[in-house]
Amino acid sequence: MADGVRTILGFPRKKGAAEPPVDPTLHALLEALPQGAALLDSAASILRTNAALRDMLGPSLPLRPGTPALSLFDPQARATLRPWLEQGGTTPLEAPLAAPEGRPPILALLRLAPLPAGRHLLLAEDLSERSRRREEAEAGERLRAIGQLAGGIAHDVNNLLAIILGAMDAAILAAPAAAPELRPAQDAAARGAALVRRLLAFARRQQLEPRVLDLDEAVAAAIPMLRSLLGPRIALEFRPAALGRRVRVDPVQLDQVLLNLATNARDAMAGQGTLTIATDTAISLQEEPGFPDPLPPGRWAVLDITDTGPGIRPDILPRILEPFFTTRANQGGTGLGLATIHGILRQSGGALQITSRPGHTRFRIHLPRHEAPAEHPAEHPATPAPTPLATTPPQAHILLVDDEAPLRRLAATALERAGHQVTQAEDGEAALELLESGLHPAAMISDIAMPGLDGMALARAARTHLPTLPIILTSGYAEAALGADMTREGINFLPKPYRPAQLVEIVASLPQTADGA
Repeated sequence: MADGVRTILGFPRKKGAAEPPVDPTLHALLEALPQGAALLDSAASILRTNAALRDMLGPSLPLRPGTPALSLFDPQARATLRPWLEQGGTTPLEAPLAAPEGRPPILALLRLAPLPAGRHLLLAEDLSERSRRREEAEAGERLRAIGQLAGGIAHDVNNLLAIILGAMDAAILAAPAAAPELRPAQDAAARGAALVRRLLAFARRQQLEPRVLDLDEAVAAAIPMLRSLLGPRIALEFRPAALGRRVRVDPVQLDQVLLNLATNARDAMAGQGTLTIATDTAISLQEEPGFPDPLPPGRWAVLDITDTGPGIRPDILPRILEPFFTTRANQGGTGLGLATIHGILRQSGGALQITSRPGHTRFRIHLPRHEAPAEHPAEHPATPAPTPLATTPPQAHILLVDDEAPLRRLAATALERAGHQVTQAEDGEAALELLESGLHPAAMISDIAMPGLDGMALARAARTHLPTLPIILTSGYAEAALGADMTREGINFLPKPYRPAQLVEIVASLPQTADGA
């Protein structure tokens, strides 16, 4: 056989001759393969690899001729792969490739095709995209279940907070000298309401309020809060370099991202180390790989949060964004923090990329740049003192409907102090019976989420008896999440937790009608 033919087919030239070079034709075929591929010699060492395989493994792993094929794979999988390679890989096998530094390994479907002269062609099909789609579908199902649970809990907590706020306002009105002692409890209830809004945002039951923000200014405003959170033994370095670039994001959610990541870093560093928060800009001309999100092409403002903790172990890095996955369950960890952050960034059109090694964990957040002028968020006002409820002659007859008895009694007391006559009903069915039996209130106030006949159904049924009846509906959910256009139906909305003075104020603003008596 001629030497040229021997070379093309991959046979050695003659017994005792050196390993022939790979023919350019075979090299071209190797490069044209869409999946990762490596040509192996009879000793399972690399002769040549293609660009697809080199891209999968990254630049940190040099693939020189003579490198053992086992070095392509994650160290924990090599014991299984050694006999598979020695036996010629008769069946396909799934195994993780060696991971680039700071990134989880890529799962690949491996096939080994025999060639002449004991050589083999190793094919590696990237399964990460298929796995990602499957995991996203499973995560979506979990998130829907979590959202339903979170929404129900949040509604109940808002009811409790409304009771607490109403009772404290009533106590201050009865004993003004107690106001300084009760003010911290009022502030705590207000903070609790803010936390519930975040929970509702996670459950997709809270209307978001994105604004165009200067990224450097928004992060700088949170730095004092973060210093207090981290404590004296953790150094906080802030390096603003976004050069006035603006992003469109809910400022409350941006604060939540910073607080959550700073808290995680503090716990990881065991209270001692350095947390660096930096901003920057970036332009991506093509999709860039990363975990958990690839970075799409675009113009970005970047937020980097880096800590000097022990790093995230490679075996748990792929799971850290799963809801309810936590390594600190015995310390009260819920596993919702990073899942919520990832959801916030996706809602804002951003991307999250995480790298970790001992002594260095970085969360790199990309947010789309916006050219519109910054909209400065309104400052959160301090908890106001309760407004004294003016006592006036009876003005209106109010039908008050709420299945939460303590809250219903507090609301009734506030309305009666303002001079109104109040008829209470414990649920929608009881309220409808009163209306059908001839009750003609001047207005109706009802909770929306009640067992049996809910507030929206009650409002529509009431309008069949009293077409112009003014109606106020209350809920622990945001109006936008309730799936009803209340403005179009002429219904007023009061979110929970409300304070008694707010309820009296909205009743005072209702128009007089001919229906009520």
